[in-house]
Amino acid sequence: MDRADFVHLVRLSEHASADDSARYRRSVAAFAALGYVWVLGCLGLALGLIVWVLSSIRAERFSFTRGWVLLFAGGLLWATLRALWVRFDEPEGVELQREDAPALFEALDRIRGKIKGPPVHHVYLDDEFNASIRQVPRFGLFGGAINSLSIGLPLLMMLDRRRLLSVLAHEYGHLRGNHGKLSAWIYRTRLSWLKLDANLQRSEGVMAVFSQAFFRWYFPRFAAKTFALARQDEYEADRISGRLLGTSVAAAALTEIAIKGNWYANEFWPWHWSRAEHDPQPPGPFSALRKRVRTPPSDEFARQALRDALRRVSDLDDTHPVLRDRLEALQQKAALPDWSQRSALELLDDRKKWIEYFDNRWRRAHAADWKQHHAHRSRIRERILALAARGEHNTPDEMVEWADSERRLDPAAPVRVRYESALRIAPEHPGALRGLAQMLPASDREARLAVLERLHDSGAASRWWAARSAVGSLEDPDAGPHDEEALKLWRGRLKEAEEAEERAWEEITGTPFFSQIARHDLNDYELGELRADLVRCLPASRAWLVRKTLREFPWRRAYIVFVDLPGLDDDDRWQMCRQLEQTLTLPGAALVLWAGHSPTVQDIERHAFGEVWARVA
Repeated sequence: MDRADFVHLVRLSEHASADDSARYRRSVAAFAALGYVWVLGCLGLALGLIVWVLSSIRAERFSFTRGWVLLFAGGLLWATLRALWVRFDEPEGVELQREDAPALFEALDRIRGKIKGPPVHHVYLDDEFNASIRQVPRFGLFGGAINSLSIGLPLLMMLDRRRLLSVLAHEYGHLRGNHGKLSAWIYRTRLSWLKLDANLQRSEGVMAVFSQAFFRWYFPRFAAKTFALARQDEYEADRISGRLLGTSVAAAALTEIAIKGNWYANEFWPWHWSRAEHDPQPPGPFSALRKRVRTPPSDEFARQALRDALRRVSDLDDTHPVLRDRLEALQQKAALPDWSQRSALELLDDRKKWIEYFDNRWRRAHAADWKQHHAHRSRIRERILALAARGEHNTPDEMVEWADSERRLDPAAPVRVRYESALRIAPEHPGALRGLAQMLPASDREARLAVLERLHDSGAASRWWAARSAVGSLEDPDAGPHDEEALKLWRGRLKEAEEAEERAWEEITGTPFFSQIARHDLNDYELGELRADLVRCLPASRAWLVRKTLREFPWRRAYIVFVDLPGLDDDDRWQMCRQLEQTLTLPGAALVLWAGHSPTVQDIERHAFGEVWARVA
């Protein structure tokens, strides 16, 4: 099924849900049951054929045809039994016992009593900034469900008790009532089909191919038909959270998570890895996090993070609604919350023990990565010292490299003078203009727009970045009232640049992986930045990089990155690749693909000119 057909089916499911919710749910249940009918039908066919062959042997001599039928039925039976007994991995983290967190378990008991839901069988503590509940079948595709709740230590640190309980009530809300039973069954079924599909992809033989063909037809349609149900379930879980803890608490929790999640990913972790410059051995991140969260994000950062979150629109890549839609459903206005004053760590009986546990585990897991990053930052420092020794004798490119390197080590480094020195020599240097625009304060909108105007005129390669930055500056309410004519002009330029970007992206994604490629053209500094990013991508083990030559935009630097992501399922690999496309430090657009089914590792090793990075054991 292509993307357009999938979108069409999702829209049909949304309309059906809005027109007649009960009828829509019945149709979803019927289509979900079709998958079970397929598996049970295969089982019945296999057993029937085996019984027929064995019973006919008594009356007639064993023939080649009966032998072939018996072999076919045996393969079908084996494949079907494997499908029925889908095994799921245990959640990451450490399982908590009641004596580890009596206050937490008491709170969960109260939530369960109010919702009248099923029990939570296992509670796990992990190191993610998240909380989630997972319900998996007890006996393969059938039988009762096992409910497992995972809570992240960073989330406990950054939310107060009531807001954390609001999050847990939302997660528990997925298990409630009759509607919850249907949604939970659909969720379990989706997990089962995903796992079964992964098993079948690794299987060979006639029956595996036969089953793969059915699930290639069935699963995309199942995902599309159940999309509206899954999104409704998120809104219902929010309403339950609001009913138990108050809609204002639920809204404040959602908003605080959106802002602090941005801070955690884009401020805390870069700061922590920057410590590698001076610390050859990895320090514990969670003890440092506990201290840093006592100071909330700055007002400027919080306002921008909230604006970014509110700009997002719900799409078909995630059944979770965006923040704006969730707040509107709760009938709450978007606003900066009062920050949590006391962390929910008090729900754990021995907080220090768990912080030390996850610190030590992180140190062990990242000792080699830290050593590699320490060496990388030392090389940057050595390069800065070499460029500083040349002073004003540096070329414009070297001036920009000097400034960019200092900002890499310290984003707040006062390097504006370096960019200005480069521009005195080469007034239209794109790198210097971009750096200077970033150094100018947001309040100095006039000066920033003047620099962006020069950058836009410097060449086609810089137009999209210049237009996007100018529109962002003009739309920033903290910078004062904007010029409507200027905003109209820059929005028009941004639209033209985005259309060009879309055509370039279509060429990157629409041509075969290994056509129009060449060896990457990164210099040592750029390659070091990419490797530093990959070190911090914990699931990645190896990476390859090629440059994609674009016919329509031959001046564009564009790339394909192939990443080996062992230990993840295909859904998680897809999400990780999309995230890397947004976060990898590359001087051009990049398509990120995982090494696996298509393209295979063998194809990548044959065509991609060798690895550019591999995780040190």
